[in-house]
Amino acid sequence: MSLTSNTVDIFVVGGGINGVGIAADAAGRGLSVTLCEQADLASATSSASSKLIHGGLRYLEHYEFSLVKKALAEREVLLHNAPHLVQPLRFTLPHRPHLRPGWMIRSGLFMYDHLTKRNTLPSARSFKFKLQSPLKPAIKKGYQYYDCSVDDARLVITNAILANRLGANILTRTKLINATRLEDEAVWKVTLLDQETKQEHCIFAKALVNAAGPWVSQLVTNYVNQKPAHNIRLIKGSHIVVPKFHNHEGAFILQNTDKRIVFVIPYQENFSLIGTTDKAYTGDPATVEIDSDEVQYLIDVVNEHFIAQISKDDIVKTFAGVRPLCDDESSDPSAMTRDYTLELEEDNSNIPLLSIYGGKITTYRTLAETAMNKLSPYFPNAKDSWTATSPLPGATPATRSLKDIQDIIHEAHPWLPPEIATRYSHSYGLLCLIFLGGRSSTDDMGRHFGANLYQCEVDYLIKKEWAKTVEDILWRRTKLSLVMNSSQTQALENYLSHTFHESSTPPQDLQIA
Repeated sequence: MSLTSNTVDIFVVGGGINGVGIAADAAGRGLSVTLCEQADLASATSSASSKLIHGGLRYLEHYEFSLVKKALAEREVLLHNAPHLVQPLRFTLPHRPHLRPGWMIRSGLFMYDHLTKRNTLPSARSFKFKLQSPLKPAIKKGYQYYDCSVDDARLVITNAILANRLGANILTRTKLINATRLEDEAVWKVTLLDQETKQEHCIFAKALVNAAGPWVSQLVTNYVNQKPAHNIRLIKGSHIVVPKFHNHEGAFILQNTDKRIVFVIPYQENFSLIGTTDKAYTGDPATVEIDSDEVQYLIDVVNEHFIAQISKDDIVKTFAGVRPLCDDESSDPSAMTRDYTLELEEDNSNIPLLSIYGGKITTYRTLAETAMNKLSPYFPNAKDSWTATSPLPGATPATRSLKDIQDIIHEAHPWLPPEIATRYSHSYGLLCLIFLGGRSSTDDMGRHFGANLYQCEVDYLIKKEWAKTVEDILWRRTKLSLVMNSSQTQALENYLSHTFHESSTPPQDLQIA
């Protein structure tokens, strides 16, 4: 294949939220895009977050006013553009005066409410706990404010779907092994390794975007043979999941004596998500795990606040991720900035490399927009910014809320059991109409693997969402690993093995427009 026919405008390395956000933005500007991800989409940091779209109340203590303002504005954008994935969530902050005085909390919440002009969520308020409070009797007073919850991995995958619809080529389980500037041709020569077939192939690109997350510096050093523009510190954040242990509406934000905070967030109907930690990490980001000290830390913070006590025996799942933060020489990992830095360099050859340092899931869209604005001078025919008002797949300009989406699903498929309809609306929005098309009962949905996971959904995930393994499906795309037993999981494993090892193509009975 000739260089010209195998050249794209932009090559993106990294299938986390920043990589897919940039790929979608670029493709929507009319540019040709290819993205590679060495594992599954959202397989690292982007599926290990606290599942929040938020301004970051605690960042105010570190004077990160610009970041909080930007994040609060993006919270409003995502509420509007992705009502199926992003929903309002009430937070309760128990007051513990020996940790932070009331005036400080009230001032912070006032700023939180007023840093952005557009705020559709209720304002913060103070209140007194009633007798039925799940908290220990010594905790009499608290504060409430609103942020949003998100399915982080599905936000990544939905952006990948958007990028793909706009023409981007998404290569999962494909690793970059070398990138070299070809100055005579004014392109990057990118060498890739298919992790499954072990075959190498090359793509040429006019611009290279390094959105490799925890591997951002390693990619520049090892595969581009340059010195990274910024030092990265890897900070581990870990979470535990336990059965829901209180009946209080919404989430809690708990203060601790080390001045950190821990969230207790309602999760997947019947569980509580507890996290996160902040701990320096020096190992391989691909193998990061929670350690026993972190488990005990999270348990202790919860048990210090709640009447109902939890223990290690209650834990049904743990997960950990590595945040690649720009090294600001802070001695406290919690105080390190969560803002992003974009480094554009062209090595005097007009062949740009854009590297993404830091960032948080809430601000991925504006990060992508900023990245493309930096690259747009290299592509004079590129269209203008467009993502601020564009719904993500699963929503439409007419769907202003999750209820709007649920009403459309119910009208199209009134036979769908409510618990399945609810999960589909949260995970897929209107995308579920693709694999529900032509079906009039659960009997039409194919094999039932358990926990309301049916074959038509699995086939859709394989065919349209790049799923290949049990973990791809049961964790990143559905979260059903929390409720499926070992025999059900094995049945799915057998089905996937048959699909990928005995058939040369994915299931073909699924009619997708």
